[in-house]
Parts: sequence; structure tokens; C-alpha cells
Amino acid sequence: MVCRFPLKSAATLFCVLATMSLAMPATAGAQIGLVPSATTANAKLGAPFDLSGYWVAVVTEDWRYRMLTPDKGDFPGIFLTPAGQRIANAWDPAKDEASGDQCKSYGAGAIMRVPTRLHISWDNDNTLRVETDAGQQTRLFHFGDAPPTGGTPTWQGYSVASWEGLRPRGFVLPVVAGAGGVRPAEEGYMKIVTTQLRAGYVRKNGVPYGEKAVVEEYFDSFKEPNGDTWLVVTSIVTDPQYLAQSYLTSSQFKKQADATGWNPTPCAAK
Repeated sequence: MVCRFPLKSAATLFCVLATMSLAMPATAGAQIGLVPSATTANAKLGAPFDLSGYWVAVVTEDWRYRMLTPDKGDFPGIFLTPAGQRIANAWDPAKDEASGDQCKSYGAGAIMRVPTRLHISWDNDNTLRVETDAGQQTRLFHFGDAPPTGGTPTWQGYSVASWEGLRPRGFVLPVVAGAGGVRPAEEGYMKIVTTQLRAGYVRKNGVPYGEKAVVEEYFDSFKEPNGDTWLVVTSIVTDPQYLAQSYLTSSQFKKQADATGWNPTPCAAK
């Protein structure tokens, strides 16, 4: 680790302590208040924030592409290969409905951009469940597990999750012993990498991604002074087959007090 802060600054002190912690046993780190890294033994316990509960999408940008179904061929800002352009320009929602593919725009490559509500809960200590009322989709984030070999492609694919950037907000914090000796960090984010996807759309009007696509996401949460809690999801869809460059989006969700407004509805092709 290289510390790039002014001398005598608080940031320099923290960087030095963090660097020292890389070379000392966990017990020594605990003595000066550093937070041990969360292990795959218990991802729930090591979470830097609580994602469980109900969330609602707050659409503050790309309104006409997210709240309405764009016309065929209307995909500015998304750079497609010639093969991708051919598929997008041939979009036929009636054909998708007839073939049972009405969920193409609700796959992992697009679902977090859909105006939806989320219900997030822990299936177990290492599996986070994310349900959407729009399209009635369920995503499972597996901490520490590699994708199974030869898995069948699905709309949501197989997602491997990890907590990243874990660190305390202050310099000296009491370390509370728990299962596996892990104390939840006070800062950090969740990284998710999804593969084994069924071919779908990054935008509802037929803009495609293929089965070899990889979806990389970052979940970050923060609380405002007024008590509102927000979830920011940054998503990067990479697919050399149909996307000439990776498709990057950032979507916001606000935490709700309860399930009010939760309204499961099936997928719609248009």
C-alpha cells in the first residue's frame, strides 16, 4: 500500500496503520482497533451495512428510456457491434411474447434499471436474496462460491458476491468478538459478478446482450442526516458479441419502512 496524503494528516496516519495491519496478526490488529476482514465463513455478520428490507427505485435520469418503452432503434448512448445493431433494429415484442421471452429485459443485465421495488433478505449467512416486484424476479448473491461448471443459463445467471473496501470510519474502535471473530466494518461496498446468463436486453426495446455477457455490479449504501437510507447500484455489462463497449449505469433506491407499495407483476415485452 502506498500512502498519498500530506504529511501529518489524519489520512496519512490511517494509511500507515492500515499498511501495518497487513503485516501483523489479526490479534495485533485488534489491539489497535482495526476491523478484521470479513471472511466467507459469515458474510452476513461481516456486512458493512444492512441491505435487508424494502426499497423503491428513484428514477432521476434516463426517464424516457426507463419509465416508457422506447421506439425500435432508439438507443443513443449504447454502442453496439454490427451484430447487436441488427438484433436491436429487428426487435419485435409480439414475437418475444409468443415465444415466452417476455422477460428478456428483466435479466441481470437490466433488472436494476427497471422501475421496481426490491425486497432484500438473507437466505443464509452467505446467500443474499434480492426479489423484484417488476417481473417477479429473484436474484441470489453467493458469497465465496465459484459458479458451477456447466450451469444452465438463466435470466439472473449465477452471481458471486464479496464485501470490498472494508475499513473503520475512525482510528480506534472496540472490536467485538462474534462468530468467526469478525466485527462488521463501518465502511465498504458489495461487489457482484454475474455469469451464466440467458441472452437478454439491456434496454426494453431490444438492445441485446448475449449468453457470454458478464455483469459486474457495485452496491453501496449510505444514510442522510434526515434518516433516509439510499442504495446506489453501479452496473457494468460487458459483452464483446453485441456491445462495442461496456454499458455502464448507476441506479438509486430509497429504503422503505415496510412493504407498502409492493406489487408483484409479471414480465411484459413492451
